[in-house]
Amino acid sequence: MNGKPTCDLESIDGDKPQLTILYQDDYLVAVNKPAGLFVHRSYLDRHEKYFALQLVRDMVGQYVYPVHRLDRPTSGVLLFALTEGVARQMNEKFSARQVDKTYFALTRGHLLGDGIIDYPLKEQHDKIADKFARQDKAAQSAVTHYQSIATATLPIAVGKYPSVRYSLVKLMPQTGRKHQIRRHLSHLRYPIIGDINHGDNKQNPFFHQFFGFKRLMLHARTLSFAHPVTGQHLVIEADFDSQWLTVFEQLGWSITLAQ
Repeated sequence: MNGKPTCDLESIDGDKPQLTILYQDDYLVAVNKPAGLFVHRSYLDRHEKYFALQLVRDMVGQYVYPVHRLDRPTSGVLLFALTEGVARQMNEKFSARQVDKTYFALTRGHLLGDGIIDYPLKEQHDKIADKFARQDKAAQSAVTHYQSIATATLPIAVGKYPSVRYSLVKLMPQTGRKHQIRRHLSHLRYPIIGDINHGDNKQNPFFHQFFGFKRLMLHARTLSFAHPVTGQHLVIEADFDSQWLTVFEQLGWSITLAQ
């Protein structure tokens, strides 16, 4: 069944977040996670009141099992299982790369055409959570397909550049390394707008000033897979929130570009 739409949420400070259910049956539930919301508790969240796992559990009235992750600043499709057995099956599908994921990103510069980023990534460790993890592991295979969807230019000088250039990029990661899309686009020298660790420290403040909000411009648009119980092919899609729509309007892009 489809969930009843609720309000978009770009900031989770203050009021309890309202999530939109994108898909629900007896085995799975998917929601559109807003940027800024943790999936579950971690050592980073000491001051946080709300988490997607808790909110979805309360919405459906039963315990839910996360089967994949979205970083806190990333918005979009987030999937949970309703039983431990289905969670195990979905984890196996993700591990076997039987789930197709599509993301959209707003990047600095004009990234044109399409291609494959095949660039191994060293495992990134958290200072506290991973302090006992091996630090000398070799880089792991990481592959991301990308397709340039649209470009735009603002005639405003920022830093050493006479204008501001943006690209809307569709991304299909084939592997699931930590911060893979963010690191791969940074490797190409087209970092995602709003990326604090891998982004542009001149473009990010300009974006905040010009558009009026500050966030990572990365959205998990679709998940596609065979249902673990029924075998039905599912495509679960998360709409862009109001901040994304503001960017589309300001840059003269049609939302149909991202269909």
